[in-house]
Amino acid sequence: MSAFAALWRTLTDAQRAGWEALGAQMLRTDSLGQSYSLNGFGAFLSVNTTLVAAGDAQTLAAPALVTPPTPLTVVITLTAAAFSLAYTPTPLGAGQRLFSFASPQTSAGRSYWSDYRLIAVSAAAAASPANIFAAYVARLGTPVVTNRVFVFLQTYQGGFLSGPLRASAVVA
Repeated sequence: MSAFAALWRTLTDAQRAGWEALGAQMLRTDSLGQSYSLNGFGAFLSVNTTLVAAGDAQTLAAPALVTPPTPLTVVITLTAAAFSLAYTPTPLGAGQRLFSFASPQTSAGRSYWSDYRLIAVSAAAAASPANIFAAYVARLGTPVVTNRVFVFLQTYQGGFLSGPLRASAVVA
């Protein structure tokens, strides 16, 4: 974040005004259900951290707001030796990628989780299913039978993420 803060200070007034205008269009909801918009720096951080996570170059100029479609369905295949996500729509649209987040393993009795880690980003226009086993094991360890794992999927396009699709499965 400090690198983005330093980069923000190098922007021209016109570039900052573009980010302020974009931020006013980027609505978020807080934990109390109240909507708010981002300021210019918040929009700059949101877009650029998402671009970098997707493997794209950061941008100094505010892009036009894009609203990628939320994934519709997901079927999780989860064992101690496999972890894949069959999702729709498939394939994703041109320029769209799937961001796959997952939780650390927890008790099978849990029904909600809020601590997700970015596990994998698909290639553009990828087709289902997404095999995230190796990436999950590298980040959070081998799935243990009878533990629950929560997933959170979002579609990416041009620095923006869709709404979330949440699901979970017990390791079989």
